[in-house]
Amino acid sequence: MADAPTAVVFDIGRVLFDWDLRFLFAKLIDDPAQLEWFVSEVVTEQWHFQCDAGRSLDEMVPERIAQFPGYAPLIEAYRARFNETVERPIPGTHAIVRRLHAAGVPLFALTNFGAEFFAGFRPVQPIFELFDDIVVSGDERVAKPDPRIYEIAERRFGHPGGELFFTDDNPANVEAAAGRGWHAHLFTGAAALESELVALGLLADEKTPARRG
Repeated sequence: MADAPTAVVFDIGRVLFDWDLRFLFAKLIDDPAQLEWFVSEVVTEQWHFQCDAGRSLDEMVPERIAQFPGYAPLIEAYRARFNETVERPIPGTHAIVRRLHAAGVPLFALTNFGAEFFAGFRPVQPIFELFDDIVVSGDERVAKPDPRIYEIAERRFGHPGGELFFTDDNPANVEAAAGRGWHAHLFTGAAALESELVALGLLADEKTPARRG
């Protein structure tokens, strides 16, 4: 592993943007108990992960409706209104992205995100214009923490693992990155991320200018 990384790789969901199926379905289901049942049994994160891993919505949605026909309109809303499950930026992380970009640090993203959903989400989020490349699991048909997606990212980004600093909120994804020699940081908030980036010389503090990659 290199002594210090030269490029930064961000996860997207729950690192750059707050993602929760409840953000959408709380608008459609009034009863809190029913809402929790629905996101635990019908449109669940575990079921949604199939989309992240590359499965088509044209397969997933009709199959789920066949299993839960009484909830067909809500299941269709998952497809039609997915952007509403991504309600707001995570406080502080977009400012970090902008500071890194201003310092000339190469920026990338590695995200578990359905291909069809990301095609509708990326154009409405200007922050992605600051990234040199984004590897999307749904496009690659392989999702974190599978080591293959990290290999794909290294090839796409043009950097070996030791040159990459990666932050993700999922411990398994962080562990997999570390296993390939990436500098891996478990995201718990912008303050801790900023401190780590400053310590590595990627982000300036008040006294020390950032090292350009």
